[in-house]
Amino acid sequence: QVQLVESGGGLVQAGGSLRLSCAASGRTFNRYAMGWFRQAPGKEREFVAAIGWSGGTIYYADSVKGRFTISRDNAKNTVYLQMNSLKPDDTALYYCAATATLSVVAGTYHYWGQGTQVTVSS
Repeated sequence: QVQLVESGGGLVQAGGSLRLSCAASGRTFNRYAMGWFRQAPGKEREFVAAIGWSGGTIYYADSVKGRFTISRDNAKNTVYLQMNSLKPDDTALYYCAATATLSVVAGTYHYWGQGTQVTVSS
């Protein structure tokens, strides 16, 4: 069982930056691949970024490539999402999730946090 708690969301102007954190409970964090997803009002949940258990393999959605960076610190049981050059279209509820096998598909993730709101003003 893994419990996930996101933090770091907030209101930021377009062009600004935020760093999201996701703290995981349990001693098996380093056995899981981790992902970030987001969901805007009236839209389906979409993939943002994912990182393998060792950090050696990383995937990004095309919409965030070059602006967002995912990383993890297994000693701290935490995964991060550094978001730069934010746009109003990035406004959404951001979730972190854990899965046994690295994936970009939300349905393959077993554990989810409650989400942290990111709002980007124009």
